[in-house]
Amino acid sequence: MSENTLTSPEESNSEFEILPATAAGHPVNTAGEPSAARAGLPGVVADWSADKQAFPVPWGKAMMWIFLLSDTFIFTCFLTSYMNVRISTTVPWPNPSEVFALNIGNAHIPLILIAIMTMVLITSSGTMAMAVNFGYRRHRANTAALMLITAGFGATFVGMQAFEWTKLITEGVRPWGNPWGAPQFGSCFFMITGFHGLHVSAGVVYLSVVANRVWRGFYDRKGSYETVEITGLYWHFVDLVWVFIFAFFYLW
Repeated sequence: MSENTLTSPEESNSEFEILPATAAGHPVNTAGEPSAARAGLPGVVADWSADKQAFPVPWGKAMMWIFLLSDTFIFTCFLTSYMNVRISTTVPWPNPSEVFALNIGNAHIPLILIAIMTMVLITSSGTMAMAVNFGYRRHRANTAALMLITAGFGATFVGMQAFEWTKLITEGVRPWGNPWGAPQFGSCFFMITGFHGLHVSAGVVYLSVVANRVWRGFYDRKGSYETVEITGLYWHFVDLVWVFIFAFFYLW
């Protein structure tokens, strides 16, 4: 037999010492260390200095989530303060069904405007979801059109809210009082709905700008429609916050 077919016991043992590392799926580099990661504190230092990304989340989406989280705290503080005032006040609180009612013809319909505003926002959330779906599939025209429709729904909501504000101001509601009872009603109403209305107005501008970029092919050249999804995150948040405002302020 030739020398190539024979191995000494020492050579055989050295081969089997390497096999467990390779069989376990951990390739060994020239320095004798696993190439995937180093163990212990030196490995942590090496990963940190190499700027490793723990989760494959784009920075734009991560920053939007952080912004929405901070905004959640603000709206939570507003609604919690409103509930505290509502429970602790000794003066009767105005009945929302009467305050936000409209006279249409000879009928006195409670909360009709608020119901329409809510349906408009819920519908806009659906069109925004469709826009994101078409964005994933790189359908430029459909994405831009649905985003503009969503912006139109948002502008309609802001217009109806402006009408609501005008009606209540004409009837004597102020941040420091109102003709139907507890003076805190006016300050809570203008603070909560006004802050949300600013978010919707900013969202309309945001949607319009992104839709214009989609239509001009900016994201096709960029190779990603990620911004459309980020815009959708913001818009869905605005819609969700309105559901809580509707439940706590108008139905309670």
